[in-house]
Amino acid sequence: MKTLKYEEVYRQEYRDLNEAKRLIERFLEKVHNEKRLHSALGYRPPAEFERSLPVAASQQQTTGAV
Repeated sequence: MKTLKYEEVYRQEYRDLNEAKRLIERFLEKVHNEKRLHSALGYRPPAEFERSLPVAASQQQTTGAV
């Protein structure tokens, strides 16, 4: 993902691998999933798209029901 490299990785100096993992995970949660628009999801962030799914569909995923 070009955004991850240019907006997070290239702008940071990580002290160690653990800090890199922690900050990249935070970036993915805050920017990629909450703010960045995705064309495949109707130009909505993934978190918004998931919130718009019907409740029945999410219940099927958690219970494994068909």
